[in-house]
Amino acid sequence: MKILALDTTTTSGSVALLDNARPVGEISSEAKLSHSERLLASVDFLLKQNGLKIEDLDGFAVAAGPGSFTGIRIGLSTVKAFAYASGKPVAAVSTLEALSWKLREGAARLVAPVVDAKKGEIYSALFETGKRGLREIIPQGAYPPDGFLSLLPSRRIIHFLGSGVRVYGDKIAAYLRDKARFSARSTFIAAEVGMIGYEKLMKHQTVDFKALEPIYFRRSQAEEKK
Repeated sequence: MKILALDTTTTSGSVALLDNARPVGEISSEAKLSHSERLLASVDFLLKQNGLKIEDLDGFAVAAGPGSFTGIRIGLSTVKAFAYASGKPVAAVSTLEALSWKLREGAARLVAPVVDAKKGEIYSALFETGKRGLREIIPQGAYPPDGFLSLLPSRRIIHFLGSGVRVYGDKIAAYLRDKARFSARSTFIAAEVGMIGYEKLMKHQTVDFKALEPIYFRRSQAEEKK
């Protein structure tokens, strides 16, 4: 099964091509160009390097959010166009789950992905990794940093990663002290989106492209002004 996976939810945009659950190519960039300027060029380059066309793919996986509202819309609209043109299924993946997937290997651990949501908030959750994947302990959502930290268990080591760590790392460290661990893994997640997407596609947990919806967790600025 050949899968194209996209992530445009943050400035760390990436595109990955997977053969089943194995990444065979990935383009990741924090370039100043917008996702709309670089996404299609990245997809085209990746497919050509592997001798493929859109119609040769078996499915798509996309990070549906949370993250930048504009970025999410670009990723979803692109995948909708691909799915419409090819007739292939789509798997929608949470940005927070994809980040946590980076730390899934090894012993069971607690993982808190943290994405800067602006306006003094974070998108976050608490997962426990294990042989069966991720188990959600604290629900995914938009939180004030102090409010989320107050929900965390105080006696277990928790691993943090994501764009929000750059903004709130000092606050996290002060709150949890020796129980906080900060991962050096990159925030590019297209490969992880593809791996989770592969599992969803195999289980037929797909979304019709017409019904593909963003994961926002809060209203956009335009909606707030109404």
